Amino acid sequence: MEAKEYVQDLIDRARKAQAEFEQYSQEDVDKAVRAIGKAVFDNADPLAKMAVEESRMGKYEDKIMKNKGKTKITWARLKGVKSRGIIARHPEIGIIEVAKPIGVIGCIAPTTNPTMTPVHNAMCALKGGNAIIVAPHPRAKATGVETVRLMREALEQVGAPVDLIQVIPEPTMETSSCVMSMCDTTVATGGPGMVKAAYSSGKPSYGVGAGNVQTIVDTDVDLEAAAQMIARSRIYDNGVLCTCEQCVHVQEDSYDELVELLEAQGAFYIHEKADVDALRANLFPEGMINKDAVGATPQFIGSLAGLTVPEDAKFLMVKVDAYGADEFLCKEKLCPVMCITSYKEWEEGVANAKTNLLNEGAGHSAIVRSHNQEHIDYAGEQLPVSRIGVNMIGSSGLGGGFDNGLNPTATLGCGTWGNNSISENLWWYHMVNIARIAMTLPDAKVPTDEEVWGE
Repeated sequence: MEAKEYVQDLIDRARKAQAEFEQYSQEDVDKAVRAIGKAVFDNADPLAKMAVEESRMGKYEDKIMKNKGKTKITWARLKGVKSRGIIARHPEIGIIEVAKPIGVIGCIAPTTNPTMTPVHNAMCALKGGNAIIVAPHPRAKATGVETVRLMREALEQVGAPVDLIQVIPEPTMETSSCVMSMCDTTVATGGPGMVKAAYSSGKPSYGVGAGNVQTIVDTDVDLEAAAQMIARSRIYDNGVLCTCEQCVHVQEDSYDELVELLEAQGAFYIHEKADVDALRANLFPEGMINKDAVGATPQFIGSLAGLTVPEDAKFLMVKVDAYGADEFLCKEKLCPVMCITSYKEWEEGVANAKTNLLNEGAGHSAIVRSHNQEHIDYAGEQLPVSRIGVNMIGSSGLGGGFDNGLNPTATLGCGTWGNNSISENLWWYHMVNIARIAMTLPDAKVPTDEEVWGE
């Protein structure tokens, strides 16, 4: 069967299931959403093990946390939210908002998150009354298939149509392309080439841009606490998340102290020019990330550069003195490698971070470690990113957390900076069309020309 015919069959089945599901009450919709999230939550351990063994990326323990944490917070934030029919009334302006399903959503899942991305997208899609078709990454297809099998089983248990969630078991570039061009909209999470293909498919799409999270450390913070958070963020799942912190900018008088504190957290400090040059050459051959290093251990990455890294080292910390296009090590590193550099004044630190972002990562995220609101506001105004986390762990916080107001997501929109259609965390309301019933306002006053244009 040709790819187009095969995908069309999946879409036909999805449309039949969605047409039935569209008639469900809010209560029954929520039962289905809860069921698929809980199924993955309960099977977080075997799914994590399967993902690591199949993709050879990341850390088993962290993937368990990721599978549990994302499903838990997603359901916590979706629970009790009105998403079907009339969802809001605004009598002061005479507007009534009605949520209507998009139809069939395509999900292009990355090899780095073969479980978390499909389940989050499925929970959001179903919350809006949609069906979803998952196209897993070929390097993690078995994990994607098992994730969908568990969700379909959960749908059957609550009496919902199982074809609300389907998967392509043998994904290819051709089938993924068909999903993007034939579904009503697609959530594309992965590399820039795939995201560009989604936006070129002729159908609406939500994609992500490159991440290169810059961390700016102020002089008024507890450096030990900052070191603990930075280290945890950098090593999470062997650094494969786009939200892992990439480059730390610290005031020059605090540089040595922070280096020592990060070493105490498991950093292997690389600062000799020859070693830095060797790491750069092997981590970024021809200026592009070495795919063998993605999600690998610091010991393996060190061996690529001829460096002997202690077995107890958790990540590599490399000193840099240049920024942006002048230093490949300041690009996104999907592995446990982090840059560190110093600045004299806060404005300089922000400017250096901005230079790195404009070279790679514009639109994504940054972390500011400060208690100075003026400094926080300045960074917020200057940095070309969609999210700025304050005193949080980037890897687990920027994608939404119980301790912040960002929507939990697997897809972090980067706005026009990253050639994306949204500059926020993808959420259920991006997967519905909202109709607006507009009422005439009988007491509305039409202002005079003088009232409008007068200074």
